[in-house]
This record gives sequence, structure tokens and C-alpha cells, in this order.
Amino acid sequence: MIAHLPILPLLIPMLGGLLMLLPPFNGNEKYQYRRVASLTLMLIQVACAIWLIQTVTQNGPLMYAVGDWQPPFGIILYADQLSAMLIALTSFLGLGVTLYSFAGTDREGKYYQPLIQFQLLGIYGAFLTNDLFNLFVFFEVLLIASYTLLIHGPGKQKTAANVHYVILNLIGSSLFLIALGTLYGTTGTLNITDMSQRITTLPEDQAIIAQAGGSLLLVVFGLKAAMLPLHFWLPRTYAAASAPVAALFAIMTKVGVYCIFRVYTVIFGEQAGDLANMVEPWVWPLAILSIAIGTIGALASPNLRTLAGNLVVVSIGTLLIAFALRTPEATAAGLLYLVHSTLITGALFLIADMIGKQRGKAFDRFVVARKIKQQSVLGILFFVAALSVAGLPPFSGFLGKLMVLQAAVVPAERVWVWSLILLSSLMTIIALSRAGTTLFWRYAPNSDPDETTNISNWQLSGTILLLVASPAIVIFGDGMVHYTNEAAMQLHDVNSVVEIMNLEEAP
Repeated sequence: MIAHLPILPLLIPMLGGLLMLLPPFNGNEKYQYRRVASLTLMLIQVACAIWLIQTVTQNGPLMYAVGDWQPPFGIILYADQLSAMLIALTSFLGLGVTLYSFAGTDREGKYYQPLIQFQLLGIYGAFLTNDLFNLFVFFEVLLIASYTLLIHGPGKQKTAANVHYVILNLIGSSLFLIALGTLYGTTGTLNITDMSQRITTLPEDQAIIAQAGGSLLLVVFGLKAAMLPLHFWLPRTYAAASAPVAALFAIMTKVGVYCIFRVYTVIFGEQAGDLANMVEPWVWPLAILSIAIGTIGALASPNLRTLAGNLVVVSIGTLLIAFALRTPEATAAGLLYLVHSTLITGALFLIADMIGKQRGKAFDRFVVARKIKQQSVLGILFFVAALSVAGLPPFSGFLGKLMVLQAAVVPAERVWVWSLILLSSLMTIIALSRAGTTLFWRYAPNSDPDETTNISNWQLSGTILLLVASPAIVIFGDGMVHYTNEAAMQLHDVNSVVEIMNLEEAP
């Protein structure tokens, strides 16, 4: 059974999503059946992710050749500690989103639950595949599901945001195919590990073409990750989506960041000869600008959802700085920060939705509006999320940012990294303080709270599940740091992957 473990995260949401399209679950009156099935699927996925983490930690990385077609020709799934951790993170986020949607979001369309499963299928596949073409395939799976999820529920803003989102990603997919054709034409393979061996032996004229293909891939991954200047779509798109969809989308940008870490460490890393670290000169300024522009956007945000979207851009910039430092220690710091930022920004979208529904027509805009009915509960949730996302102790944001700061050891890098991250954290505190005081303390005189907008227990359970991860990461900090360090070492140890796939003799 362990030999087939890497494919289970793909089979569970794929088969589960297909089953929920069949008559026993199909129809508006069948939403209770879909809820039971969806919750069961999410619990199974969380259990499978935990099992996968335990297996790769004890036994090392797992390779799975679909149909027993061996690398570099077959469809290869590769589960190491990094991919296992990200699958666990995605399934945990999916569980929180699923619980929150039981408050009524899932009843706005009968295909909501199956689409969530197909979205998870694409994300899991992107984390597990060891082939660039199959990475493109899984990108398309998650994107097609996201197109429909984005317009799930009523609202003109969703349609307008979705049109821009679809067009932009169609352009990105076209560029992805061009980049794949360029790299395949020069290296003769699309297997990530095999390409890492062939890239070092390319003649000069072919190396230039491969460099162009690798640079084009950075554009594609940067678009998925919302790296500046390709970030402009994110705040508007995330603000227009329904709350649980926006929370799930918090992991979508991390798929792009993961691809940057994987591709430009394994293929174009230290061992790539003339193409070694080819994107590092580009990533440094783009990471710095992503943090700066994201912070400015957070300060200028008109509502809490847009603020959360800009904080996602800030987190992407921080992760790219961890990548640009190009050491296993920096990668480990980035991985810990990735877990924190995904869960907390996801929770922030859910909190914005609960606050907005109690403020009337103003929703979550930073204006004087109706008094929030359940100020104590929502205030505590917002306070915990704000402290964590700003990087204040004793929450996980502090630990993640501290590790990134410690990873900068070169004096020139330290000046940039320390000043930028600390200043961004200060500006984030100011932006969140402004948001909190406006939403909770500034309300119209004699305004009565809406008695019909009580927070659902489903909403509370989903949000608290994500927020509890912040102190949990700190409480179990030693184990988390040890795990991310091992995951980073595996990522940077390209030769061990070559041995696992028996590619030593690759031409």
C-alpha cells in the first residue's frame, strides 16, 4: 500500500468530486448529502496527508511511476518532505474552508463541493508531479475549477473580475506551453530531474535557448504567484470571490512560489553550470518591490478583503526573498513562513466576510456603518489574525519572519532584508490598526445591530481551525523547524533525487 501512497492524494478528490456529480448527490435538495460526502473526503485527505508525511519522514522520498512507465518517459509522481508538507497544508486549509462553507455558501450553487475537490486535485498534482508538462496539466485543472468557483454566487463584481482573471491565465498558459516547447527542444526531456542532468551538458548555442525558456517559465510562475509586476490581478480577484473561495485561493499563489523553488533549485540551481542561479538577479528586485508595493496597497486598501489580498502580495515578496538568498537555511525559513502566511491570510478572508455581514450595506469597507453585533467574538478573531500576520510574538508570523531575517548572513543582504521586512511589518500593524478601529469602534450613532446576522457555528469552526494553527506552529516550533530544515536539505540535494529515479546514465 505504501508504494501507491503518492497517488492517493490525487485519487481521493478526483473520484470524490466525480461521485458528487452523480444523481444521489445531484440537485438543490441534496445539499446535506453533499456536505456529508465533502466533509468525509476532507477528513480522509487530511489523514492521507499525515500518513504521507510520516512515511517520507521515516523512509525517505517516494517515487511513483504511473502505469509502471519508468523515468524519464513516464508520468512520475515524486513525494518528498516538501511536497508532503504542502499537501498537508492544502488539505488542512480545505477542511477549514469546507466547514465555513456549510453556513450557506455551498447552497449558492449545486456544483460547489465537487469544484472544491477538483480544485484540490489540481493543487495536489502540482505539488506531486516531477514533470513540467504534467505540471502544466495540473495547472489547467486547478485553473478551470477556479474560474467557476470565482463566479460562484451572485454579484456583478465576480463576473468582471473573472473575465480579467480568465484572460490573464489563458495568456499565462500559452506562455507556459511556449516555454515547455523551448526547453524540450534543447534538452529532449520534460522530467524535472532528468532535465537537471542534461542542462549542464548543453552546448553554448542551445544553452542560450534553454535560458530563454527558463526565463519565460519565471514569467509564468510569477503570474501564478502574483509577483510584481504581475500582481495587479490578485487584490481585485480575491476581494470579489466569496469568502471560502478567497481563503482557498490563498494556497494558489503558493503553487507558483513552490514551482519557483522547485524548478530553479533542481534544474537551474548550483549544479546547472553556465545557467546556475540564472533568475537570481531578477528575483531580488522583484521580491523587494513586491513587499514594498504590497505594503503600500495594504495602507491604501478601502476594505478588509482588499487589505488581505495585498497582504498576500507582501507574503509572496517575503517568500521570494527567502528563495533569492539561495541557501538551505533560507529555504527552510521560507517554507515555515509559507505555512503560516497561507493559513492566516485564508482566515483573514473568512473574518472579513463575517464582519461584513454584520455591518449592513457597507460590508467590510472602512467607513462608518452599522454597529457589529458580535463584537467580542469577531474582535478576538481579528486581533489574533492581525497579530499573527503582522509578525508579532507569540504567534507564528514572528517565528517565520525571524527565521527569514536570520537566514540573511551576508552584510549587504542583511541590510536589505532586515530593513524591508521590519518596515513592512510596522506598516502592516498600522494598516490593521486602522482597519480594526474603523470596523469595531466607529459606527453610526443610534445604529442597532442586525439581529439576523448571527455567526454560524460552521463559520466559527472553520475560522478557528485555521487560526489555531498560528500558536500551534509556535508551540511545536522545534519540530516544525526541524522538519522544514530537512525538507530544504532534500530540495537542494539534487543528486539524491537522481539516484532515486535511476537517472545516473541519462545522456
